[in-house]
Amino acid sequence: MNKLDQLKTMTDVVADTGDIEAIQRYQPLDATTNPSLLLKAASLPAYEATLAAAKATARRVGGAPGAQAACLQFAVDIGCEILKIIPGRVSSEVDARLSFQTDATIAQAKAMIEHYDRMGISSDRILVKIASTWEGINAARALERDGIQCNLTLLFGFAQAAACADAGVYLISPFVGRILDWHKAKTGIDYTADSDPGVVSVQEIYKYYKANHYPTVVMGASFRNLGEIEALAGCDRLTISPDLLRALADDSGPLPRQLTPSMASERPQVELNESSFRWSMNEDAMATEKLAEGIRNFAADQIKLEQLIQS
Repeated sequence: MNKLDQLKTMTDVVADTGDIEAIQRYQPLDATTNPSLLLKAASLPAYEATLAAAKATARRVGGAPGAQAACLQFAVDIGCEILKIIPGRVSSEVDARLSFQTDATIAQAKAMIEHYDRMGISSDRILVKIASTWEGINAARALERDGIQCNLTLLFGFAQAAACADAGVYLISPFVGRILDWHKAKTGIDYTADSDPGVVSVQEIYKYYKANHYPTVVMGASFRNLGEIEALAGCDRLTISPDLLRALADDSGPLPRQLTPSMASERPQVELNESSFRWSMNEDAMATEKLAEGIRNFAADQIKLEQLIQS
C-alpha cells in the first residue's frame, strides 16, 4: 500500500480543501473548509454556478447584509457539494470577525445549521468551525449542549486544548505547520519531524486527552511537509491539503504508527476559568500571536470573498 492507504488504516484522513476533484481523487472520510479555501474555491469552474447563485443573493438583499448572507449561502452550497462525495462530515467556518463575540457566534452557527437543514443536510454531517478564543470556546460549549457539534480551529496552545476538552467540544484542530513557522522564525533552527514544535504540541495534547479520557477528537492540521504527517500517524484524524495527499499517495514506503491511545501521559487534568485561560495564553507568546494572526487572515479573506460576490 502507498502511505496514504497505510495512514487510512490508523487515522481518519480528512481533506483540507474545497476542491471537488481532489476530494474525489483521494477519498477522505471528511473535508474541512475555511474562508481562505472558499476564496480559492470561488475561482474553480466546478463552482461557477454556486458563485453565480451567491451573487444573485447579494444583489437581491443588498449592501453588507447581502454580502454576508451570500457568503453563508456560498459556504453551505459548497459544503453540500462536498457531502455528495464523502461519507462523513464537512466543517464550515463561522465568520472570523465574530471570534470575540459568543452570542453572535452561536447565532451564526445556528443559522448555518438551519441553512444546511433547508438543503436537506442533517446537523450530524456538519461541524461548525469556530476560532479557539475564550469566547469561541464558550460558544461551542453552548452549541454542543444544543446538539450542534463543533470543530475548534486556530488552536496553537495547550490552554486552548484543555479549555476545549473541558467545554465538551467534539473536535479540535491544532495547527502543526503554523507552530513550526513561528519557532523557525524565532530560532532559525531547521527542525526534524521528531523535534518539530508543532508535532510535539499535538503529541502532548493527544496524550493528555487519552490520559484523562476526553472524547474530544484531535485532528492535526496545517501541515508543511510529509514528515509532520508521518510523525502523527495514528492521531485520531489529520486534515491534509491536496498536495500532501498526492505526496502520500505517490510514496510506497513503510509508514509505522506513532500514536496509540495507550500512550497516555500522566499530566493531571487542567481546569481553566476565564482569568487562568487568558493568563496561560498571555504566557504563551506563540499561541497568542498565531491565534491573532490567523483570525486577521481569515477575516481578510472573508472580506475578499464578500467583495468578489458583490462585484
